[in-house]
Amino acid sequence: MAGSPTVRRKRLSRKLRELREANKLTSEQATKKAGFSRGKLTRMERDEWTRPNPKDISILLDVYKVTDPAEREAYLALAKQARQRGWWVSYSDALGKGAFVGLETESSAIRSVESLLIPGLLQVEEYARAVIRGGGVTDEDEIERRVEARMLRKQILTRPDAPTFWAIIDESALRKITPDLAGQLQYLLDVQRSNLRIQVLPDRLGIHAAMAGSFVILDFPDDPSVVYIETPEDQLFLEDADQLRRYELLYGYAQSSALSVDDSRALIQARLDAIT
Repeated sequence: MAGSPTVRRKRLSRKLRELREANKLTSEQATKKAGFSRGKLTRMERDEWTRPNPKDISILLDVYKVTDPAEREAYLALAKQARQRGWWVSYSDALGKGAFVGLETESSAIRSVESLLIPGLLQVEEYARAVIRGGGVTDEDEIERRVEARMLRKQILTRPDAPTFWAIIDESALRKITPDLAGQLQYLLDVQRSNLRIQVLPDRLGIHAAMAGSFVILDFPDDPSVVYIETPEDQLFLEDADQLRRYELLYGYAQSSALSVDDSRALIQARLDAIT
C-alpha cells in the first residue's frame, strides 16, 4: 500500500499523546521537561504541524523514558516518513493543504454518502469541470488544474491495493445530470466491480437519515477511522469515538434505506435512457 505522510503524521501525533498519558504527564509538564515553547506540544499532539522535526521527537522520547533502541528508531523513522511530501503538495493551488487526499490515499475502505453531487472519486472530467464551474470558478486555467487534480485522485481506485469504495448517492444528484453529461451516468454503470459499489437513495423515500448532509468515512488498516465533512468554508475531520459512532449509525441507516446495488444500477440506467 502506498504510504501517505498525512497518515504517518496523524499516527505520530496520536502515539506521542499516548506516550505522554502513559507517563502520567500533563501537556504543560511535558512541555516544561522538553524545553518547548508554550503550545508547541499541543500543536504536535493535535496534528497541527506540517513537517515533524526528528530532533523534537528524540527530545520527547527522552522525556517519556523510551530507551529501547528499536522503539526509538521506529518513532524517528515515522517522523522522517511524516516529513515527506505527497504528490498533492504540487497541487496545493487546487487542493489546498491536501489533508483529505493524504488520508484518502492510504485508506483501506471509503464509505461515502452524497446528497447533491457524484462523489469526487467517481466523477468524469466533463462532470467535474461542470461542478467546478458551478461553484463559481471562472478562470479556465484554474478549472483545468482542479480537474487534473481530481482525476489524479481517482488513481487510487485502480491500484492493486485499491481501497474498498462504497458510495451511497441520493437520486437528486442523478437528476441534476443533464444530457451533455450523460457520460457520467454511463461511467457509474461501467466502473462498478466487487470492491466498488454504488447504491441510490430513491426520491420515493422522502425524508431520510442522510438528508442532513454529505460525509465520508475513511477506514485504515492500522489507524482509527476518520469522518470527513466538507463545507463551503472549511474541511472538518472528526475522530472522536462518539462522533464516529454517530456517523457509522447514519451510514448504516442510509445504506439500509437505499436501493440494492442491482436496483440502483437499474435506476441509473433508466435515468441514462431518459436523457439520451
